[in-house]
Amino acid sequence: MKYVSTRGTAPALDFEGVTLAGLASDGGLYVPEAWPRFSTEEIAALAGLPYAQLAQKIMQPFVGDSLTPERLLELTTKAYGRFAHAAVTPLKQFDERQWLLELFHGPTLAFKDVALQLLGLLFEEFLSRRDDHLTIVGATSGDTGSAAIDAVAGRAKVDIFMLHPDGRVSDVQRRQMTTVLSDNVYNIAIDGSFDDAQAMVKRMFNDASVTGQFGIAAVNSINWARLMAQVVYYFAAALQLGAPHRKVAFSVPTGNFGDVFAGYVAAQMGLPIERLIVATNINDILHRALSTGDYSAGTVTPTAAPSMDIQVSSNFERLLFDAAGRDAALIAQQMKTFDATKVLQLTNAQREAAAGLFTSARADADQMVAAQRWAFEATGEVIDPHTAIALHAARAAQGLPADVPVVTLATAHPAKFGDAVESAIGLRPELPARVGDLFEREERFERLPGEYDAVKAYVTARATPRHG
Repeated sequence: MKYVSTRGTAPALDFEGVTLAGLASDGGLYVPEAWPRFSTEEIAALAGLPYAQLAQKIMQPFVGDSLTPERLLELTTKAYGRFAHAAVTPLKQFDERQWLLELFHGPTLAFKDVALQLLGLLFEEFLSRRDDHLTIVGATSGDTGSAAIDAVAGRAKVDIFMLHPDGRVSDVQRRQMTTVLSDNVYNIAIDGSFDDAQAMVKRMFNDASVTGQFGIAAVNSINWARLMAQVVYYFAAALQLGAPHRKVAFSVPTGNFGDVFAGYVAAQMGLPIERLIVATNINDILHRALSTGDYSAGTVTPTAAPSMDIQVSSNFERLLFDAAGRDAALIAQQMKTFDATKVLQLTNAQREAAAGLFTSARADADQMVAAQRWAFEATGEVIDPHTAIALHAARAAQGLPADVPVVTLATAHPAKFGDAVESAIGLRPELPARVGDLFEREERFERLPGEYDAVKAYVTARATPRHG
């Protein structure tokens, strides 16, 4: 399997190459040169497999010759052995139509663990084959940082520098990052928004004075390996609900578009997905893009669902690329224009292609709270604000065939957002015992101004050179 850049000029790489590279050298994102496809019979044969075995089967076509099936299964078994639920991503039923896919049973209580526990092992595997040191630079709106840090803390040949917007993540999210005191972990709180932090990370990937000296890598969902791992739970849920003989719809709380794009990949592989509902909060650039074709960035408004407080959704470029018939020159021009003006109008072809699978919905604060209350009062389920936004979108969905179940992705444990949950339902969720002492642990992080040069100087003064 070879991977190509959405902007067309970076060299094609194999799976090992794209895992260690992250962002393409032309600023684009890597995608497989063709989508692997399973037959109805092949999908049916996956039913009932333990999660680690299912993951190996789904991911093997993307991995190609970089890992043998036996080695990949060893890695998936190790990655998902740390989850607190034997099913890894268990499915719960709200009512006759609505379902909840719990993705927060990993070590940091968020869906990012599903991908990053594996990605940490992949980094270690591939680095062991070469005389290389990796410097991970990432930006987080809350959950990616803690999941990535947990996955690579203490690992050989890896340093991690994680940027988060100061004061704009929950106390639990911040402490899950800043209380990891391993020598290879550096936390940076920047004065600015997540979009500011993400822009600095992208700039660093394209800064020759940095990349010439350090092996810069990504753990954000711009890294293909991370996104690939998220495809698996769409198969896991759909198989439990009757696929491939029954279609399923998914409602996904969406910020950077990686989680819902994994659903798109599952559909390209043959999984019968009726609809992917992109659920946003009031920072609704994706809702506007999918409903009107207007992908124009505004200012970020902080909300009780901080992981969705985004106006630039990096993974949307992957969908635009596919929806444009893989016209890399068009994508390069569109993204150049967007970077300069923060305005992008989808072509008619892009809008029509996206509409074949995607719809979108926007939830304000009152609608989010109403969804939390319905889940609690009607079913006893306590859900976090991000999940509530997706549940609102799932319950409001129009035009779905009567026999299609709707699965809401529960992306974080409610205790990560205790204040918001308590405000909505009058009950404060408790942290699981395995992280119960979080507020007694020592914190360590650096506050920096929202300026690229300050962040670059901090990273380059502490990172280990590529062959160091």
